[in-house]
Amino acid sequence: MEKNVTGMDELLAGYAAGTLTYPAQALVGAHLEMSDCNRSYVSSLETLAGFELEEAQPVSISNRDAVLESILDGPLGDLNDNEPSAKVDDSATAIPESLRSIIGSSMDQLPWKTLLPGVKECKFGEIDGCASSLLWVRAGRAMPSHTHHGTELTLVLKGGFKDEDGHYVAGDVAFADGDIDHKPVADEGEDCICFAVTAGRLQLTGPVGRWFAPFIR
Repeated sequence: MEKNVTGMDELLAGYAAGTLTYPAQALVGAHLEMSDCNRSYVSSLETLAGFELEEAQPVSISNRDAVLESILDGPLGDLNDNEPSAKVDDSATAIPESLRSIIGSSMDQLPWKTLLPGVKECKFGEIDGCASSLLWVRAGRAMPSHTHHGTELTLVLKGGFKDEDGHYVAGDVAFADGDIDHKPVADEGEDCICFAVTAGRLQLTGPVGRWFAPFIR
């Protein structure tokens, strides 16, 4: 479960308002797909936002008739958001729909790179000023102690991990920033796969981590 309640509430509010960066919006959407613990809360926030929109004063649209005509003259398929997407392979079931625009439909062909013994990473580059990546940590293996110059959101897709702030399993979101110095350890018995979104760089703090730092970032 999420231990940083304040940080998570702000994250969910940003999701409902549509103000998060694209990778963070996708991460929270995947969390809501995988876990029902915050769905009713987000639904309530979205309902409140709808009430505020209804009470807002209407604003005139310039060239309204021309805008409507251009929409109606376009392909009808563009107006239908319910068309099924292209068929994906069976391995896609492990990837929430919200993340497929970033990760793809399967993890099988991703360019994983060894980060540390027992730890692999696949980077997806920077979007909206945030870096997103997948981390694959072997069961029972620990990540180096680290803190952050910025924020880190981590969604558990498979397995679980523990750190100084709590225990996280599939569907849970961990929030970390510069006030947190932690050493995540993957649960025994199953490898841990996480989707992470970071704003700002990671700083290794332990003696072993500082030795590996030049090889990681």
